[in-house]
Amino acid sequence: MAPDDPVFARITRALRHRNYRLFFGGQSVSLAGSWITRVATSWLVYRLTGSELLLGVVGFCGQIPALVLTPFAGALVDRVDRRKVLLWAQWLSAAQSAVLAALTLANRITIPELIVLQLIQGAVNAFEMPARQSFVVEMVEDKRDLSNAIALNSMMVNGSRVIGPSIGGALIAGVGEGWCFAVDAVSYLGVIWSLMAMRTTPSTVRTLAPALEQIRDGWNYVRSSAPIRTCLTLVAISSVMGMPYMVLMPVMAKEVLGGGPSTLGLLMTSVGVGALAAGVYLASRTSVRGLSRVILTGTVLFGAGLVGFSFTQHVGMAACMLAVAGVGFISQMASSNTLIQTIVDEQFRGRVMGFYTMAIVGTIPVGSLLAGVVAERVGAPLTIRLGGLVCLASAVWFATRQSDLRDAIREVYRHEGLVRPEPVTAETGP
Repeated sequence: MAPDDPVFARITRALRHRNYRLFFGGQSVSLAGSWITRVATSWLVYRLTGSELLLGVVGFCGQIPALVLTPFAGALVDRVDRRKVLLWAQWLSAAQSAVLAALTLANRITIPELIVLQLIQGAVNAFEMPARQSFVVEMVEDKRDLSNAIALNSMMVNGSRVIGPSIGGALIAGVGEGWCFAVDAVSYLGVIWSLMAMRTTPSTVRTLAPALEQIRDGWNYVRSSAPIRTCLTLVAISSVMGMPYMVLMPVMAKEVLGGGPSTLGLLMTSVGVGALAAGVYLASRTSVRGLSRVILTGTVLFGAGLVGFSFTQHVGMAACMLAVAGVGFISQMASSNTLIQTIVDEQFRGRVMGFYTMAIVGTIPVGSLLAGVVAERVGAPLTIRLGGLVCLASAVWFATRQSDLRDAIREVYRHEGLVRPEPVTAETGP
């Protein structure tokens, strides 16, 4: 598509905002490095230990800080300049990757050291993610472009997922995991530059209430909103039961499919291809109407893709099933993000996005640890299959809730001027 193509213009309309355009470019470079590190970390752990359980343990340590810290991070994000929080997070992440690279290249890395570094990165991510999610609103002045910006974020993450694992697999096979971590450390300079180049008005303190009181108020707000509460519950179920397939990917690549680092890179790239396709579709949408159906369809595709992946022993079919899972998860996640960000009260945005981060990232370590334990006993394929079946069951639950959510969502949409005030039928609901 050419830049002057109407379809291209519709898909990329949020890029007309200068700050968001800068962020999109810088973050794209950084995320490619992050995906390289993800592939290298999982392969390094499995190479050193050969243990599915330790894959789960390392995955648990890398994400458990989000479960504990994101409520406090959300309260902080509602108090301070979000851009400064993001800058500090990028510098700390770059330092963490540099230390990991140095230890690995010196052949001194051990599992305990890797766990400590994963805990540090997880703590940084716990503050970075809600700050980044909330900062999108400040980068995109026109709220009608918010859904497009969130979809472009998904395209950015998953475009990097397509590129990063492929590079990571090649680097591991050619020069080892240490250089993967070194490339990641350098890649953070892209997003740091973009944040420093932005022209923004410094955020003012939004509230002086104690942090625990802020968290309690935010939690009560989430509980009182049926659409937000339901979306967070669905995302949490998918994260706990579905996403742990990522930590078992080295086992599937080596033991089930008989491959090596390149096979692992291909499998993770396949997830990214599917997720990127979902991002393109979501970015092409011009209205927030119909998002609940997209969430439901995405949940079904995610669960079905995991079940299919768990049965196959052929690399090509495994890649296809993972692409389906990628389409499903991003459709669910990005659409839930858009719906929540559209209807949330601004004074609670940081805290709600903190709970959203906890639902997506904070719950994954619980699932990763559980998956590692279960996989040691029944094998990786059956563990992934069970997770997919639970995701399918959660889709059935969400389907029974849709009609109850439409009225609440519709009123907010009308108040914000995001849809026309005509009556909404069951076929054209929110």
